[in-house]
Amino acid sequence: MIENKTHFRLIIVVSIALLSAICLKKISYAIENKIILKINNEIITSVDVFNEAKYLKALNENLNDIDNREIINLSKSSLLREKIKEIEISKYNNVNVDQKYLESIIRNIYKNIGLDNREEFINYLKKKNIDIKVVEKKLANEALWNQLIFEKFHNKIKINRESIKKEINLSKRFLQIYDLQEILYSVKTKEDEKRIFFEIQESIKIKGFENTASLYSISESSKTGGKIGWIKESTINKKILAKIIKLNIGEYTKPIQTPGGFLILKLVNQKQEEQVVDVEKELSLRINKLQNQQLNQYSNIYYNKIKKDIRISEK
Repeated sequence: MIENKTHFRLIIVVSIALLSAICLKKISYAIENKIILKINNEIITSVDVFNEAKYLKALNENLNDIDNREIINLSKSSLLREKIKEIEISKYNNVNVDQKYLESIIRNIYKNIGLDNREEFINYLKKKNIDIKVVEKKLANEALWNQLIFEKFHNKIKINRESIKKEINLSKRFLQIYDLQEILYSVKTKEDEKRIFFEIQESIKIKGFENTASLYSISESSKTGGKIGWIKESTINKKILAKIIKLNIGEYTKPIQTPGGFLILKLVNQKQEEQVVDVEKELSLRINKLQNQQLNQYSNIYYNKIKKDIRISEK
């Protein structure tokens, strides 16, 4: 009789535990699927934020060291920026992604995280439980945005081809090359300028430059910790170069005002490289670099402009 009672009690305890687990799962599911942001008629859910966090961590593993609340805010900001761009792109029916350009973006992404080819990238994403199709869609949207910016602003790009060619012909035999990281941010008031820079400095002390770039930077390089990579001194704006040459390895500049916002650059490393100059090739590289710099500035200006006309509500 006692055994039967004990058995009966055990069944009740197990049943209650199972019911509790089912209820908790349902509650968890409901929380996971709640609406976080509404952008015009588009929504961002907590599931979207969770998946974005996985994606951003896959591109920059240093983000695993960041507090969960900050990761959530970072993911929300990233999705908001992505959604606003999507809304703007959808207004133009004649914008189609250039596959070669898209492949170059994908290649840059996996090279930045130390992978050699697309297959390695796919396997890497599988281990992170991320579908390559989702990543391709995100990068395709970024490619479409960049193409849209190019269509809108390429006529405004100012490049003095002859002046650059002259510089190449007069350039030094040994060239300084800098490995750089960046944080690009925008401000609305003079007070914001000082406050945000102070916050960035404090964040760098605690979290490091890469994680701070991921949290604060509005540049696309934020997804990979602000990494720019190795840049020849000849392709760097003279005003900015003057700031870089004063740095020791590991130091960063004070904010440099640019048309796209305030720029902080960290000197990761530097070296000298002997030049065997192919003038036409070097000319093409410098023109592309300058063109991209100007287009990035126009991209940030245009994004801030269209954002003002978007209805954004946080739930």
